[in-house]
This record gives sequence, structure tokens and C-alpha cells, in this order.
Amino acid sequence: MAEEIRELEIPPLGLGAFLGLPEAARGLVLFAHGSGSSRFSPRNSFVARELRRAGFATLLFDLLSAEESADRRKVFDIGLLADRLLAATRWARSKPELAALPFGYFGASTGAAAALVAAARDALVRAVVSRGGRPDLARQALALVRAPTLLIVGGNDPAVLELNEAALSALGGRAELRIVPGAGHLFEEPGAIDQVVDHAREWFRRWLTKQAP
Repeated sequence: MAEEIRELEIPPLGLGAFLGLPEAARGLVLFAHGSGSSRFSPRNSFVARELRRAGFATLLFDLLSAEESADRRKVFDIGLLADRLLAATRWARSKPELAALPFGYFGASTGAAAALVAAARDALVRAVVSRGGRPDLARQALALVRAPTLLIVGGNDPAVLELNEAALSALGGRAELRIVPGAGHLFEEPGAIDQVVDHAREWFRRWLTKQAP
């Protein structure tokens, strides 16, 4: 499948971004990176590439500027990260080639919390996938999330697994938990990130459709 990758900046802060557009895209997945990571995250870049092969447009962008990323308080400011994700969502909806697509979020670590907070505030978000996420940091917003949410956790990440199990029952809409056996928090083990891709692709194919309610 042919695709186009554009490097651009998202206003008003000029945050760097990569927009990937396959032919006849079926939806757009916006990525929320975690713990001060950026649009160059190798794991998220891999997931994005595989999602594009499945027909989804992707937007990987920096939630923070370089200066902000050096401030640990901002790295863990979930409200600020959610605001940036919502700003990128509004920007994407203003683009004629993207406006008609259903939008979904893919969040990792603290970025997953930001994705859930943003989804709680934007009823048009159709689906959320969390990889090794910290949904506990979304706090009261969990009950307000109506978008179908998939939580993916490594089997060798017991602390985060416990947090995700608690969040599963707190989420307000449809939610499922998938465990990748033998995987740690970063899914660096052989084949682990491929299983993340399989779960995310299936979830977005199921819920990120133009026919979804």
C-alpha cells in the first residue's frame, strides 16, 4: 500500500510531527508518547508503520517542546499532555484530508493517561489503545471515557498490570485487557511489540470505522 509521510509542525507551539497517510485511509490514529519521549520513539514508530500498512493514517508528534521535556514536572503533567493531544486533534480535524476520518488514540506509559483524559473530554474519539500505560494517572476521567479502550500490558510488568486491572473496572465504556506473556514494561523482548501491533490493529479495525456510532 502506497503511503505519504509528511514532516510538519502543529500550531500554535510548532511542535514537530510526522503525518503518515496511506491511500484510502480508514481512520487516523494519534500517538501520545510517554515519559518525555518524542515522535522519534522507535516502538511507537514501529506500531505506526504497521497501522499504516493496515490502512490507518498516523500522527506522531511531540507533546512537549525540547525545553519542556527537560522539566520532569511537565513530563508528568497529565492535564498539560492531554491539552496538547486535544490541540493536535483539533488541528487534524481542520485538515480537509483528515476531517472525515474517525479518530483514535494510541498512548504509551504516561501518554496513555493523557489519551484517556483527552478521550473523556472529546466524545468524537472512537477508540483508545494503551501500551504499558498508566491509566491510574487519569484518575476521575476514567469513568467519563466512552470510547472502547484496549489496555495492553506485559506479563512481566506486575506493578503496571495491577494498575491496569484496577482501571479496567473504572473505565466508563467498553474496555478489555490484553496481557503479552513474558513482556516487560518496554516490550523489548523478541516478538513482544509484534503482539502489541496485533492487538492494536485488531482493536482499531473493530472500532475505528466510519460506520461506528
